[in-house]
Amino acid sequence: MQFGDSIDVFVYTDSEDRPVATTLTPKAMLGDFAFLKVVDTNKFGVFLDWGLPKDLFVPLREQKNLNKGDKRLFYLTLDEQTDRLIASQKIGKYLGGDIKALSKNQKVSLLIMAPTPLGYKTLIDEQYEGMLYKNEIFEDIHIGDKKEGFIKELRPDGKIDVSLQAIGKDATDNATDKIEVLLEQHGGTLAFNYKSDATEIQKVFGLSKKAYKRALTTLIDAKKIIIDAKGMKKL
Repeated sequence: MQFGDSIDVFVYTDSEDRPVATTLTPKAMLGDFAFLKVVDTNKFGVFLDWGLPKDLFVPLREQKNLNKGDKRLFYLTLDEQTDRLIASQKIGKYLGGDIKALSKNQKVSLLIMAPTPLGYKTLIDEQYEGMLYKNEIFEDIHIGDKKEGFIKELRPDGKIDVSLQAIGKDATDNATDKIEVLLEQHGGTLAFNYKSDATEIQKVFGLSKKAYKRALTTLIDAKKIIIDAKGMKKL
């Protein structure tokens, strides 16, 4: 650096509550949701690794039975009493999106939050909480993954169901796009046809066999591919 240079910095407080600036980039900032790891605990709360020398504090009132080594989803906010940056595990109170702003099959961003007996809780556009059902997942996902998804159902009780695949015609378009991209990446041929194993289809294309077969038919009708016993070929 030289005198007079313009630089980007992150401003926070040090261990003595003095304002300091750093050119280091934290893993999350004010107003962000992030998965962070607990690195220490005391009788007042826990501390998180957020990428800076001073760990981020989570007061007891803002956590749910956290232990050292746990990695959970947190929201970064300002403590009203001290005006310090803290993290909260109680993210529900920071979700305030109007469900009326959403529509069925709308494309959204998803953050995989936590497993449930039905599937996974997800954070939708950092504004809503939704459910992704495990019997509709056809690709590997892990806690903390960020995915593109779609609104599947807006329930009368205010709950939201989401899917990793589009619905209806959009779903077919999405599936055909995946197949065409993979064909392009593999020189125009793939050793897959209508009889291919469902597990392999899910692994390679991220599709259910039903969606995959429907997409194949669409591509054949559009004269974009041909299929034989050896697989498919781009026309």
